[in-house]
Parts: sequence; C-alpha cells; structure tokens
Amino acid sequence: MTLMFNGIGVSKGFAIGEAYVLHRNQVDVTARKLTKKQIPAECRRLRKAIKVAKAELLTARDNIPKDAPSDISAFIETHILMLDDGLLSDTPVDIIKAEQCNAEAALQQQREALAKVFGSMDDEYLATRIDDVNHVIDAVLRVLDNGEVVTPAENWKGQIVIADDLTPADTVLMQHNGAAGFVTETGGQLSHTAILARSLGIPAMVGVHNIRQYVKSGETLTLDGKRGLLLAEPSDNMLKELRKQKKAFKQQQRDLNKLIDKPAITQDGVELNLFANIEIEEDLKALKRVNAAGVGLYRTEFLYLNRDALPTEQEHFKDYTKVLRSLKGAMLTIRTADLGADKDFSPNHITTSGPLAHNPAMGLRGIRVCLNEPALFETQLRAILRASARGPLQILLPMLTTVAEVKQALAIIDSVKQSLTEEGIEFDPNVAVGGMVEVPAVAIAADQFAQHLDFLSIGTNDLIQYTLAIDRIDDQVNYLYDPLHPAVLQLIKHTIDAGQQAGIPVTLCGDMASDTRFVRVLLGLGLSEFSMPPNSLLAVKHSLINARRVRVRKFCMALMKTSDAKEQESLLERINRE
Repeated sequence: MTLMFNGIGVSKGFAIGEAYVLHRNQVDVTARKLTKKQIPAECRRLRKAIKVAKAELLTARDNIPKDAPSDISAFIETHILMLDDGLLSDTPVDIIKAEQCNAEAALQQQREALAKVFGSMDDEYLATRIDDVNHVIDAVLRVLDNGEVVTPAENWKGQIVIADDLTPADTVLMQHNGAAGFVTETGGQLSHTAILARSLGIPAMVGVHNIRQYVKSGETLTLDGKRGLLLAEPSDNMLKELRKQKKAFKQQQRDLNKLIDKPAITQDGVELNLFANIEIEEDLKALKRVNAAGVGLYRTEFLYLNRDALPTEQEHFKDYTKVLRSLKGAMLTIRTADLGADKDFSPNHITTSGPLAHNPAMGLRGIRVCLNEPALFETQLRAILRASARGPLQILLPMLTTVAEVKQALAIIDSVKQSLTEEGIEFDPNVAVGGMVEVPAVAIAADQFAQHLDFLSIGTNDLIQYTLAIDRIDDQVNYLYDPLHPAVLQLIKHTIDAGQQAGIPVTLCGDMASDTRFVRVLLGLGLSEFSMPPNSLLAVKHSLINARRVRVRKFCMALMKTSDAKEQESLLERINRE
C-alpha cells in the first residue's frame, strides 16, 4: 500500500531510492551530583568531548567536494566556531564547577538558557539559529555518551535518508556519499541544513512529524522536494510519472542557466531590477553566479552575534568594503542592525540580563533599538558612511512605525556626517536612506513616509504576520499565513503607489519576491524591483520576462477584491498562465 507524507519542501528536485532510516540513541542528560574531587576530571571529560566533536567537523569539512559551491564550507565553519565560542566551551565548565554537576547536565542547562535567547528573537532567520546550537550540543553529548559524532555514511549511496534532524556535517557527508535526498521530522526553510541542501542540490523536505514510525529501511520512496511530498512504496505508474518529472526538472535547470546574461525585461517592455538578499559574505559567490543587479538587502545582525563585545567601527567598515569590492560597482543596500528585544545593549558588551520581552515581535527591536542606543547606531552609521566612499551603497532602516522615528534617524545620520566632515574623513554626502515597510501602519501611511525617505523596501514576511496576527513558524497557526489575503495585497499596492507618486523606488525583499507563484502578482500590482535569495533569482527571472504586466494587471486587481479560496486559486492560475 502506498503511503503519502506531506512536509515542508526546502530543496527542489526529485529523488527515487530506498529508505535509510537513521535512528540515533537519545543521550541521557540526567543531572548527577559530583564531589569536589570529581570536578577536575569532569571538566577534562567535557573539553575532550568538544575536541573530538571539532575533529569530526573538520573531517566533514575536508570531505566537501572540490566542485561544490565555495560557500558551503561556511556552514561547517559556523559549527566549528561555535565549539570554540566561550558560550559552549567555557560556560558549561563554569556550570560544572558552580553546580557540581556532570557535563551532560551542564550542557543541557546551557542549551536551555540559549534557547530562551534565540526563541525570543523575532527575525525568523536568527531564531532558527537555535538549530545550530542544538546540533553542536548534541554532537558533544554523543561523544560523551559513546565517543561518536557523525553516523557512518557508507550505506547512504542512492538512498533517501529519513532522520529526526540532520546537521550540516551530516548533509555534506550524505552528498559526498551519494545520498539521493533526505526527509527530517523537524526543521524549517531557514535552517542551515535546509540552506545547505539547496546549495548542494539535494532534494529535501522537513517537518514530517514521526515519519520514522511509518517508514522502514529498504522501502522504495519517491521525494518531491519542491512540493514537500514523499511517497512510500509507490505504484509502477507513480514511479513512471516521477521519473518523467525528474527528467523534466533537470532540463528546466539547464534552461534557467541560459538566462544568466539575459536582460530582465518583461514581454511588454517593463524593465526590472532583480537584486539579491545576502546574509554573509559567502552569499556573494551565489549572487555572482546568477548575475544579480546588486544587493537589495544586506542583513548585518551576524556582526553582533556569538561574541562578548560589540563590533567596532573598523570591523563594520572592513566588512562593508569587502562586500563593495566584490560587487564591483553594483548597489549595496545595508540594513542597519535589526536586533530584537532579547538583548540588552551596553557600550561594551552584549548581555542577556533582565527579563525577556513578553512579545518580542512587539518590543524593542529594529530602529527602536538603534534610537534607544544611539552610540550603537552611530558606530554602524560611521562605518557605512565611510564605506560609501568606496562604492555605491544605501542605508535601509528596519522596523519603522512612525515618521518621528524617520526624522530622528535622519538627524543622527546628519550628525554623523557632520562629525566625519570635521574629521576630514571622506564619504558620499548623498547616500540614499530608505525605510522598511513591515508594519501595517507604515504601509497605510506610506505616502507620508515617502516624503522623508529616498526609497521604500517592503518586508512581506513581517508585514503578513503583523497584518494577520499569526506567527508562521508556529505549527498551530501557520496555515493562516496567506500572502494573497486581500488586506496584504492592498497594503503592498498602496505602498507601491505611494512610492510612484513620490518618485522614489520601491523594492520588495520578503519571501514573496522569491516565490514564482506570487512574483507575477507583484508585477501586476506595479512592482519592478525584487530582492531575493540568489538561488531563487533565475526562476523568478524566467517567470517575469515571460509575462506581460498589462495582461496580468486586471487579474491582480480582481485578486485584491476576493477572499474566496477557490476564486483566488483560479485567478492565480490565470496570472501564471498568461
């Protein structure tokens, strides 16, 4: 009998193979009380386990294929650096000494403390970094338990791996040993494992709860990584159809690569700007591969994480100039730190003191943090302005709510410019300053914000969540996350119209800009600037350059006026067929 499983598709592609069900023993983290004499030996035991876990990661890094994208090693390096970080290498040792407990209990205590910090972050990408913390701690716990970290991979060739979760190191070893794809019970779109699967081109889906209870090793599986669909023991006809789809997908990928140097212009002559969102410097390599017009969103939060001291002005400056050199004259849009309510900033250190916000999404985050701590804001602004002398860039202010915030931020920017002028430091005095449209109030009053800003950038991820009052990471309510909700479309259209009336550019940098189901809707609403992860750009380009805005516009207007699901689906089909 054929069984069907639905999950979250995180890496496009099709796979056919036998199941390899990966079972890892749950490590016992029961707290044990130690005597004072036992503490030094327990500290040495923990340090040795960390050393072994690091050695395993170094081995995984060395197994990365030479022809693989050069940014892949960054994911393994992240885990290596985390093992070197004092939060995992020193703090658990301090806990062992203070609590007189075993290493497993100390690691678990530190895991719980870090989970509270990451769990209160509103930025979805940063919140999912707790997955990396868990992967690293679990690796150390497995060494403490039995001396092993990474599961042997000799049986993975041509098979679809079924697991509770996979680390980036596991994923690299799977690819190295020829695994056809993987399915996990946990995880999300933005986990490092999911991102790595997309980079390596491994079909994958996540979030299939308890699948290991229903699938046995050796069973024939088919995996559709785009739709998030897994079939166990499919019929002959199902296998025949999937093989046909697999062949067509490979041809489609070859065809998309032919678009790299093709101008981004619709069939009726609308010129488009297709930018890339980047997180870390390594994303620039992916950006170059698809010939993006520039960077529409550079998230700078990583400069502040996994460290005790705030990044210095010079650290900011070096990072930005390095990116500018790589872009070779293309525009760089730097979003100032969108840090959340989970951290208390002091001039010299980042700490987690004080109670966490009851609702971080509504708390001290984004521009609110920057205005609340002007010294932190000014340090980053000085570096950005100094870097503007090295290449074209613009400043993007996150999480705006009021025009007063814009005026206050612009006053600080002017003050920093004045200081740099007095110091004789070169910068571009005409650096553009834009604002994120993530809060419904800003979208509704977009015409007022457009009077004070040089450009607007719509962040649909937060805009949709705030408009519909749902958390899309929450399994219990994420079914309500609806980019086609009439209210959402009207807010987007109102913002685009406000920008056009003010004569300033409007970019959209949320997930909608990378989803080929919705990009023609955005085109019909009047959008011509899109910013997305680099690996989505060619598919988006293909959809847009084969469309006519004049043809899809009327269906988009109808879409804004209906909340009927069937009618929405019918209109969306028409839009994407035109």
